Amino acid sequence: MTTMTDSSVREFKMPDVGEGLTEAEILKWYVQPGDTVTDGQVVCEVETAKAAVELPIPYDGVVRELHFPEGTTVDVGTSIIAVAVGDGAAAAAEPVQEAVAEEPKPEGRQPVLVGYGVSTSSTKRRPRKGAEAPAAAQTPASAIQAELNGHGPAAPAAPAAPAAPAAPAAPVTGDRPLAKPPVRKLAKDLGVDLATVVPSGPDGIITREDVHAAVAAPEPAQAAAPRSEPAAPAPSPSAPTSYDTTRETRIPVKGVRKATAAAMVGSAFTAPHVTEFVTVDVTRTMKLVEELKQDKEYTGLRVNPLLLIAKALLVAIRRNPDINASWDEAAQEIVVKHYVNLGIAAATPRGLIVPNIKDAHAQTLPQLAGSLGELVSTAREGKTSPAAMQGGTVTITNVGVFGVDTGTPILNPGESAILAVGAIKLQPWVHKGKVKPRQVTTLALSFDHRLVDGELGSKVLADVAAVLEQPKRLISWA
Repeated sequence: MTTMTDSSVREFKMPDVGEGLTEAEILKWYVQPGDTVTDGQVVCEVETAKAAVELPIPYDGVVRELHFPEGTTVDVGTSIIAVAVGDGAAAAAEPVQEAVAEEPKPEGRQPVLVGYGVSTSSTKRRPRKGAEAPAAAQTPASAIQAELNGHGPAAPAAPAAPAAPAAPAAPVTGDRPLAKPPVRKLAKDLGVDLATVVPSGPDGIITREDVHAAVAAPEPAQAAAPRSEPAAPAPSPSAPTSYDTTRETRIPVKGVRKATAAAMVGSAFTAPHVTEFVTVDVTRTMKLVEELKQDKEYTGLRVNPLLLIAKALLVAIRRNPDINASWDEAAQEIVVKHYVNLGIAAATPRGLIVPNIKDAHAQTLPQLAGSLGELVSTAREGKTSPAAMQGGTVTITNVGVFGVDTGTPILNPGESAILAVGAIKLQPWVHKGKVKPRQVTTLALSFDHRLVDGELGSKVLADVAAVLEQPKRLISWA
């Protein structure tokens, strides 16, 4: 039997695929243990802050182990897959599965929670080194784990044969507790033996709350209190069993929703918001949209009211550049941007995201139409990259597509203004001294009152409205 060495196993860690990310959820694995991979091959898809990203492996080899199952949220910098490289790639093809994983899994052939370790790992890795030793007491444990992992009992472990019948019972009774790497590290740091902790997570997985509950429990009562512990000090883990599933549904807060919630709370309670409104006749703008659709220069491009609204906002920013700024709390400075990365709020199957068009201020109207079309289609396909959602300076949110008249939008973090566009409706309007049916909409501009005062905000909103009322100002104000 060939044993893998540290030098022949490469651990691929969860990268920071976007600025400031701390974790990502593994959505799908494209490889399994034993598969051959090449440099640049995509091995999995992960969801970060509002984006699904495919991760390529940076070297050739054979997949040794997947450290986490699909649906697991993993901290950036944590190893997610082990790949045997060089001479180890040949060894990886041999039946040494008993040395691959030590933690039991809740189901048959699912990837284990903790993978084959390297020397820099914490205590969750150390038992694996022991598993390679020819100690008779450890061989049954390897055979048990291999069988739980769906690989069958270890081939060369003759002493393990008598212990094999007892294998299914050991993990069920908690001899080998299930816990994710961050939880194991927490338990180590707090000096908690996971074997004494009562699991409250799904499939018997020990959670952070369980570890903290074990720390809070009195020492003498630790062995006698397993059944009462989760109920008293940690009510949240037991909550899922207390509600009526036919009347309530609990949805884990993660991925897009978690990122959106954090951003909105941070923005709402950091920047003092002010929102101003204006109702405007956009009949001429709607006529221009129809004319542009017939223009050969716009063939194949996405031409709609949003295109001219975006151009109107860019014109207003050029006339009032101080609106395109951000507040630097640490330096106590206002940072005025001499470029416009125009964000467009987009509803996607994964939730709300705000990708932005880089240097939108420098684009012609046809170029802006192309950029908007690409942005929307990429967002709907769920392929927006984290880079496309970073560095925005001002945002447009089109709530009118839902039939809503207007709203009070919350600023995208790091920006000072956001324009909400309401539904465009045929309404009675005084035009040239007579009441006529006209295409009318309501605009709402929210801005950060720390750096944008009422005058500046009002001028920007008034300029946007003026352009939409008289689109010829796109030329005269250019």
